[in-house]
Formats: sequence, structure tokens, C-alpha cells
Amino acid sequence: MSKLKKRTVSLSLIFMILLTGCSPFVENNTIEEIAPVTFWSVRSGENDQVILSTLTPPLLKEKKRVITMQVDLLKQGSKNFNLNYYREIKSGQVRMLIISEDFAKKGITFLINTLLADPDISQRIYLVVVNGNFDEYLQNQLEQEENIDYYLYRMLKHYEENDQGEITIANLHEYKNKLYTSYSDPILPVFKIEDDDFKYDGTGIFRNDKLLYTLSYLEDQIYQIIDNNYYLKFLPLSSFSAVLGQVRSDVKIDLNSSSDILSLNVKLHARLEEYRGDKNLFNEKELTTLTNELEAYFEKQTKELIKKLQDLEADPIEIGKRIKTPFTKPPTEKEWLQKWGKMKVEVSYQLDIEPLTNMKNEKE
Repeated sequence: MSKLKKRTVSLSLIFMILLTGCSPFVENNTIEEIAPVTFWSVRSGENDQVILSTLTPPLLKEKKRVITMQVDLLKQGSKNFNLNYYREIKSGQVRMLIISEDFAKKGITFLINTLLADPDISQRIYLVVVNGNFDEYLQNQLEQEENIDYYLYRMLKHYEENDQGEITIANLHEYKNKLYTSYSDPILPVFKIEDDDFKYDGTGIFRNDKLLYTLSYLEDQIYQIIDNNYYLKFLPLSSFSAVLGQVRSDVKIDLNSSSDILSLNVKLHARLEEYRGDKNLFNEKELTTLTNELEAYFEKQTKELIKKLQDLEADPIEIGKRIKTPFTKPPTEKEWLQKWGKMKVEVSYQLDIEPLTNMKNEKE
């Protein structure tokens, strides 16, 4: 009976501690004394150091300003900020990590591991690569819109929640999974700063943790079609004087038994939103001709995109995962890259277009 009482008392004490929130580490969270930053900006500094920037204060009604520090380590930057700013910097509300393009090309593994090791930072934090000086852009924009950091966050969140493939969206969890998974390479969105414009530039293709290449506009649209379950709200095709809308795809990827031929079959459903070409699309024969031309165009562009990825020795589509079979030893990374670079690619598209049925033929 005495043992039972001891266990009961011990469990009661543990329960009381959990209820009261007692902890050997008590942090200061008084709102007037902290600055819960919403993003970190990282770029290369001198002597292999890191230039770390953020915007303060994010909450109180005071004039916002960009604060910057050159450090050796990310956590060192947080500490140094606290020594030079009258409020304690808190990272629990960080929603974005902005990485300069030159920094991303050198490798970002240490950034990823630092974020993953911080229990205060959510793995849903957005990762973004920027071509241009983000600190200068922020400083200029603060004069016009002091909530610029919030608007950037809302833009990323909008495209993530609405499953629109207009731009690539990637968070820490997704990047980490691809980085540490065999036969897989990460991707991140790349934005470009030109004067006062902050615009989407394309999908950044990584090899391990290094940025290798940013897809062009057309390459990016093809990538969105074949590598995710999102849809494209609009797909302008200037060479055909046409705009497709609500573009959705069903992609089937197969490898032959010797894993040297990749077959990519794409069923594409879209609505014709606008057309300024010379074909009469109310004529079924001419509509079929346009459909066949578009299918051939998509097949050609997709083959060129796959060839580009093979040349880069990058596999963001995770083709390599399909070569693993039961009872056989999977190839090493080097062996897979050699096979991937020489693999023959066959692409076929089946395009289902909803014509401009709501418009009357002017000739009728």
C-alpha cells in the first residue's frame, strides 16, 4: 500500500508541475519588452561571414526600421541583435527566411539544420531565394508601406492555400524532406528585385543544398504541370495567340524494366480563355488542328526541360525513387546520376480543351 501511495504522490506532483507550467527555463515574454520578428534575411558577407537582417518592431506603433548585422553564425546574430536593440528579439513568430541568390549557390545546409534545431521555429516557415538586394528593397518600401513584410507573407500563404501553381511555394519541412531523401533534390521559389518591383522569377533547382539554376517562365509553367497536383489559373501561349485557363494535369511516369527509358504521359484539361489566332475554333476540324499543335508544343518543351535537369544532374521530380524494386540493391547516388544523365525520354500529351462555347459565331 505504501508503494501505491508513493506513486500516487509522485504522479500528483508531476501533474501539478505540468498544470502550473513550471520549467527550469523561464523566458521573458512581456509584450513591451520583446520583438517577435516575422522574417530573417540572409546574404553573404565578407570573410565568409553572414549578413543577417530583419525588420523591427513588427508589432508596436513605432517607426519600423531594417536592422542588419554581420556574424559568423545565425544564432550569434540573434544574440548580437539583443545586445544592440532595446527589446529582446524572439524567433517564435518567424514566418519567412529570405536567402540571397549568391548565398544559396554556396549551400544552405547549415541554415536548414539551425532552423530545424530551434524548437521555437515552425517547420512551416517559408523559404525564399531573392535575386537582388532585399535589404535595400525593404528600406525603400518602408517609406511607402510599413507592413511590407506582412504582405509578402500573405502572398506566399495565398498561393499555398489555393493550390495555384502560378508560383512555387516551399516551406522548411518540404525542403528538408527532399534534401535528406535519396534520389531527390530540393526546389525553392526565386524572386527578382528590379527597382521597386519584387516579382516571381521562377523555380530554383538545387543539387543537394546548392542552387544550380532558375527555370525560365515557360520551363517553370511546364514544371508546374508535371510535378504537382496544383492547377494553373492562366497559361498564356503567345506563339499560339492563346490563353488557356484552369489548366489541370494527370501525370503518369513509368520506367522500363532496365530503367533506361523514361515515359511521361500527361493528360491535360484546360479551358480556352482567349484566342486571337487565325483559326476558326467553331470549326471542329480547325479546333482539332490547334489541339494537335499544342500537344506537340508541350511535348517538345517538356523534353527540353527534362534534358536540362539531366544536364544539371538534378532530380527534383524524384524519378530516381522509381528505380527501387524489392529484392534488388538500389544504385548508389553516383550510379543513379550516370543512369539519369543518359536516360532516353519519351513524352506524350493528351489535351482536352473546352472551346469558347459561350461565344456566338459572328458568321452565324
